[in-house]
Amino acid sequence: MKNNISHPLILEVDRLKTWFSVKRGILSKIVGYVRAVDGVSLNICQGETLGLVGESGCGKTTLGRTILGLEKAYDGNIFFMGKDLLSLKQKEFARLRSSIQVIFQDPMSSLNPRMNVLDIITEGLMRFRRGKKSKEQHAKELVNNVGLDNNSIYRYPHEFSGGQRQRINIARAISLKPDLIICDEPVSALDVSVQAQIINLLMDLKDQFHLSYLFISHDLSVIGNIADRIAVMYLGRIMEQGTARNIIEDPKHPYTKALINAVPKPGINTGRLNKRVVLKGEIPSPMAPPGGCRFHTRCQKCMDICKVNEPGKTMLGESDVWCHLYSSKRKVP
Repeated sequence: MKNNISHPLILEVDRLKTWFSVKRGILSKIVGYVRAVDGVSLNICQGETLGLVGESGCGKTTLGRTILGLEKAYDGNIFFMGKDLLSLKQKEFARLRSSIQVIFQDPMSSLNPRMNVLDIITEGLMRFRRGKKSKEQHAKELVNNVGLDNNSIYRYPHEFSGGQRQRINIARAISLKPDLIICDEPVSALDVSVQAQIINLLMDLKDQFHLSYLFISHDLSVIGNIADRIAVMYLGRIMEQGTARNIIEDPKHPYTKALINAVPKPGINTGRLNKRVVLKGEIPSPMAPPGGCRFHTRCQKCMDICKVNEPGKTMLGESDVWCHLYSSKRKVP
């Protein structure tokens, strides 16, 4: 699948692996690895939102944390603005790191309860000495950008609602004018009505500050409202990726179809919800992933080849899919 060539690549992840060693015994001998991220490749163009979706435990949050440098990569490459993050020295990485910010899932736990909003959202500005105005001036501009009033900068996190706290997190994230923001389930802990407000805010800030997003979520209905492209992840691997419209309206991989069918839809003329289609079985352990296609143990269209051979990438229009159902189509190694 080709990106819009009019926009340069800002992030390129190439065959990234993030494995965690499992140790046992008195000597802490390594007996295996948890393969949280196991050979993922994806990219994000400038000004683009890539949605990363999958069930809990698929490795999507670990992927985001590895890009941020919060987890150590086992293998692969991460190129940001043309530089390989995994080969940079600590000081070089720290300078470049200010251009990648994050919005975490829990708005309360990601804010220091002993700091007021003024100190929270200007901490990065003071550390990197970016502020040309006073702290108060910068803080007031930032809270105004996210829909909070000037007096909020003197209050503490416990004095705000969940949605307001997430706005504070967003203000902190945009304070250094980053090129990329990793949004890790930023609305999953919020009420539905507040979710819509936060999503609209993120879309407005994207246009205002020319931001790029990696938007991580387990909810395809949320992803579909904000993403330009979507990558579907399962057990450490990408199963399918393409434009948001193609993924939502014309999914190819059985796993993608199952995720979409699991989203509740209003019943026609009844006002009730149609019956949800639920994936059968549990996601296998990332310490011992199944051979062949990783989804074959839960796939209703599983064939013998799926249990033995790992599927290659097949290009189908504006989508890439890793599935043996399309093995007759043109494959890309």
